[in-house]
Amino acid sequence: MFRIGHGYDVHKLTEGRKLILGGIEVPHIVGLLGHSDADVLAHAIMDAMLGALALGDIGHLFPDNDDSFKDADSMKLMAEVCRIIREKGYRIGNVDATVIAQAPKLAPYIMQMRERIAEVCGCDVSQISVKATTEEHLGFTGEKLGISAHAVALLEKAE
Repeated sequence: MFRIGHGYDVHKLTEGRKLILGGIEVPHIVGLLGHSDADVLAHAIMDAMLGALALGDIGHLFPDNDDSFKDADSMKLMAEVCRIIREKGYRIGNVDATVIAQAPKLAPYIMQMRERIAEVCGCDVSQISVKATTEEHLGFTGEKLGISAHAVALLEKAE
C-alpha cells in the first residue's frame, strides 16, 4: 500500500539569522525568520510525510505558540515525524523536493542536504531528491524577500 503527500512552506528572509536548508547551514548574508530554525525545506518535507498519512502538518505537531519549539532544530523535528511514520507501519519510498530561492546558489549544498535528510530519516540517499530553482526575479522569492519549498513524499507500508 502506498500513500502520497504534498508539502509546502515559505519563510521570510531577514538579517541576524543563519540560513538552514535541509539541515545544512548555507553561507548567506541573511537567514530565514521563524519560530524554529525556519528550515523551509525540512518543513515542506515533513508536511508531505504527515500529509501522506492524513496526520495534519508540523504546525499541529510542533505549534509555534509552544516555547519548547523556539529555535528548534528542524532535523530533530524530522526525526520525530519519521518515528511517527514508522509507528504507523510505514516507511519512506522516496521524497522529491524543490527549493525556490533567487539567492544564494544552492547547487554546491544539494548533496549535503540529501545526505543529512536521508540520515535523519533512516533511508538511503537515493530515496531523497532535492532540487533548487529560481523564479527569474519574479514574486517574493525572485525579489529575495523569502524562500519557499515544495515536497512530495511517497510512503509505503512496511513489511
